[in-house]
Amino acid sequence: MKKVLHIVGARPNFMKVAPIHRAISERGVLQQCLVHTGQHYDVKMSDVFFTDLGMPAPDIHLGIGSGSHAEQTAKVMLELEKVFLSQKPDLVSVVGDVNSTLSAALVAVKMHIPIAHVEAGLRTFDNRMPEEVNRILTDRISDLLLTPSADADANLIREGLEPSRIRLVGNVMIDSLLGARDKALKLSTLKDLGLSPRAYAVCTLHRASNVDDPKVLSGLLSALAHVAQRLPVVFPVHPRTRKRLADLGLGPTLERTPGLRLVEPMGYLEFLALTSQARLVFTDSGGLQEETTVLGIPCLTVRENTERPITVDVGTNLVVGTDPVRIQQAADRIIDGHEKKGRVPDYWDGRSGERIARVYEEFLGVQATPRLAAV
Repeated sequence: MKKVLHIVGARPNFMKVAPIHRAISERGVLQQCLVHTGQHYDVKMSDVFFTDLGMPAPDIHLGIGSGSHAEQTAKVMLELEKVFLSQKPDLVSVVGDVNSTLSAALVAVKMHIPIAHVEAGLRTFDNRMPEEVNRILTDRISDLLLTPSADADANLIREGLEPSRIRLVGNVMIDSLLGARDKALKLSTLKDLGLSPRAYAVCTLHRASNVDDPKVLSGLLSALAHVAQRLPVVFPVHPRTRKRLADLGLGPTLERTPGLRLVEPMGYLEFLALTSQARLVFTDSGGLQEETTVLGIPCLTVRENTERPITVDVGTNLVVGTDPVRIQQAADRIIDGHEKKGRVPDYWDGRSGERIARVYEEFLGVQATPRLAAV
C-alpha cells in the first residue's frame, strides 16, 4: 500500500490532521504514519488533543520541545530526515503554518518525496510574521496545494503557482468542530466556571507580536479589563503568555481584576464548549477566527491583519488591531446588541477530510472501491 506520512507539531495541527487521518482510515486504501514533532509539549497544548479528537497515539514522537525559530526548525529537520529514511513515505502531508510544517516540507523536497500542504494559499502579506514565511515557502515547494477557500486559490495563482497543483477542498478544521460540537456541549464546563450561555467573553493571546511587546500587551490587557466590567472574560493563558505576564510582573494584577478569569489551557472539547456558547471572542489565533464564523459567534481579532479574510468578508470576524480604545468600542457595540452577522463559507461543511483523502488517492494512483470513490 502507498504510505502517507502526516506531520503534527502544535495545537492547531491536530484539529486539521484528525479528519484527514480518519477519512483515509475509513477508506482503507492508503497506509498512514502519524509523526508528532513535539513542538508543543505541554499536555494541555498537545497530548490531550489526541484523546479529544479520537486520534490514535502518534506512531512516532520526536519530542523536540521549544527553542528559537532557527533552533526548533533545525531540530525537527534533523529528526525527520531519519524518519523519512526509515518510513519511506510516498507522500508527506503537512498542515498549517507552524515551524514543523516548513521543516517537514524542506526535508521532503530535498529527499524527492512529494508534499501535500493542507491549508495552502493563506496570506497576511506581512512577512514580519514567522507564520507567513512558513506558509509561502511551504507552498512554493509542495506538489499538492489544498486550499480552504477561493481567496487562497487566487493568492496562489497570483504568485505564479500552477493551477494543476491547487485543489479547493474546504476547511478541514471545521470537520473536527462539527464532529465534536454536540459532545462538547454535554460537558459541564460552563457550570464548573459559574458561567451562563451568551453572558461571557473568551480571550486567547499567544502571538509574539502581542505578548512579547510590553506596551502592546499592556494595552490589550487594559481593553480586557474594560470589557470585564460589563461581562466576565475567561482567559485560558497560553504558556508563552503566562511566562511574559510573570516576567512583567502583571500576573497578580490580572488575578485581582474584577470579572477577568485566568485559567489554564483547555483541551479541545472543553475549549469548544466555552467558545461555542460565548457572547464574543477576542483572539490573535487564526483558527478561532474560522471556528467563530461557523459557530456564529462575534470575533474580534486583535491583530493588524488576517490570513483568513473570508472570515471578515462573509463571517463574524472583525479585525480591530491592538489599539485598546478601538477594541473597547468594538466590544461595547457587540455587548449592546450590534454584532456583525455572517454566514458559513462554501465547502466548510464537515467533509473536507473526505475530499482530501480522495485527492491523495488520485495523486498516488490508488484505485478506491466504487462505493468509496463516490463519497
